[in-house]
Amino acid sequence: MKLHNIFLALGATAMLASCGDDFLENKPQGSLSDGMMNNPENIELLINAAYAGLYGFTNEQGNPDNFPLTNWSYGEVRADNAYKGGGGEGDIWDFHSMETFQYDPYLGNLDGKWFNLYSVISRCHTALRVLNGASDDIVPNRKARIAEMNVLRSFFYFELVRLFNKVPVNDEDLSTAEFVNVPNDEFTRDQQLGRIAGELLAAAEDLPDRQADKGRISANIARALAAKVKLYQAYEQDPETNRVINVNKDRLREVVTLIDGLRGYDLLGDFQQLDLIEYENGIESVFAIQFSTNDGSGDKGRVNRHNLLNSPGGNSPYSGDGFFLPSQDLINAYQTDAAGLPVFDYQSLPDYSVVEFIDDNNQVLHNTDHAVDPRLDFVVGRPTITWKTWTATPCQSWVRDRGTYGHNCVKRFWVSPESPDMVEGWPWGASGLNWQVIRWADLMLYKAEALIEIGEASGLETARTLINAVRERAKNSAWVRDFNDNSKFAANYNIGLYPAAGWTQEYARKALRTEMRLEKALEGERFFDLVRWGIAKETMTKYIAAEKDNRVYYQNASFKDGQEYFAIPVAQYNFSLGIYTQNPGYPAFK
Repeated sequence: MKLHNIFLALGATAMLASCGDDFLENKPQGSLSDGMMNNPENIELLINAAYAGLYGFTNEQGNPDNFPLTNWSYGEVRADNAYKGGGGEGDIWDFHSMETFQYDPYLGNLDGKWFNLYSVISRCHTALRVLNGASDDIVPNRKARIAEMNVLRSFFYFELVRLFNKVPVNDEDLSTAEFVNVPNDEFTRDQQLGRIAGELLAAAEDLPDRQADKGRISANIARALAAKVKLYQAYEQDPETNRVINVNKDRLREVVTLIDGLRGYDLLGDFQQLDLIEYENGIESVFAIQFSTNDGSGDKGRVNRHNLLNSPGGNSPYSGDGFFLPSQDLINAYQTDAAGLPVFDYQSLPDYSVVEFIDDNNQVLHNTDHAVDPRLDFVVGRPTITWKTWTATPCQSWVRDRGTYGHNCVKRFWVSPESPDMVEGWPWGASGLNWQVIRWADLMLYKAEALIEIGEASGLETARTLINAVRERAKNSAWVRDFNDNSKFAANYNIGLYPAAGWTQEYARKALRTEMRLEKALEGERFFDLVRWGIAKETMTKYIAAEKDNRVYYQNASFKDGQEYFAIPVAQYNFSLGIYTQNPGYPAFK
């Protein structure tokens, strides 16, 4: 079901689940009253309040556009896929600091993200305390609801570990007074990920494989998340340097087994269906945050406010704020060779699709003869190129600060401007389009990654088949047509399948990592992938060097040791009364 159902009566929910002045304030169970514990409707409100954390706009959280659960700033702007965008370097400088790696423990955005994630964990704990004290007679589906809360809590903890590495762990039985004494280095990264995966798998045992309500946590969601967590855990890191020191093949085999156990999923027929509401809960969707419009909740509905800043700006029909823009490096990465395969050393080639700006209504693209993967124009909005099904104009002058960020914008995650699914006016470009946390293509590529790292011949061949299936979908999708001549394609598209010849583990690893980038570009995962693979510093150093000629503000950017994870915020160190330890690469707390 959509959010307007699962977040029923959110106003009442907010009053029931409010954490007051301190988001970690855990009242004794008795303070919730026997009436609440014996009232199934009130218990469901507390559960809905925890689910509302996915929506990201609760009474104790800050605005989700600044702390997006879609991770466009944390996972893409901080990587080689995207620029901050907006109205220039100073327009929300915290995002600029992520792009240029100037962040430190005092950055407000880091503290806000930490705070928001623990706020929603606290909501899970509020619901769990009541569920634990209720009876099966009062809540007939009590075990399943407990499992749902445990999966949500695990999901939020996984986000914390990916972002901050060293994080304190609390549960529903821990009071505020006790939590301030919990260190953030009680568990290693490996132990944290193992604990999260274990809780997900335990919860799956008490859940149906699928739920009738769209958006409600199921066993399949729990197991898919566990597979992802175990994939991360398989890459064992040196705690002092964050370098990958071992890849655990036993855990990778667990990843394969978990994904093999999921049934009833497949790829959508056309890549572009990922951005059409009619397909959003279809065969490819495994775990999605449900959004909706005109649902009676006010302000156009429960639209995706995590991406609120990002709809195209400039002269676009969206009239948006224009944050989150694709990098030239990402555009270059879509170039293919004569066989339609990726050019792994694309950075040695001239920039593809260079824009000559004449005026707002006239731009010319240069160096567009090279073959490209058709997903380029599914993902990126390039000037003069057809934008979705919009026929009024091509994408043209849709970037607010073209002098700083160039001329390209993000085409994914928006419905076409003429679509009746798009709301009129504010929030700019909003619709009820879901956000796919995990889709089937992700799991296909995760399985391929695990098999490649295991390195057995049969597994390598299966990985090739999986990667080719993802590419085959792109090959069979409806390619973008030239805006002025519909009989032509908008570019020299060429995408091929990997042959068996030369499919070694080393080559397969390059293919997988490239495919992960091209298929999932701008979905909030890129930086976390680089850290998992142990190549963040290497990749970002090359990227910054390649982009310095395009983006002047990169002249002083550099990726420093330890920046695989954010710094522990000073505000949280102060909250802990000085017991938290800082991550490697940052000055120790004093």
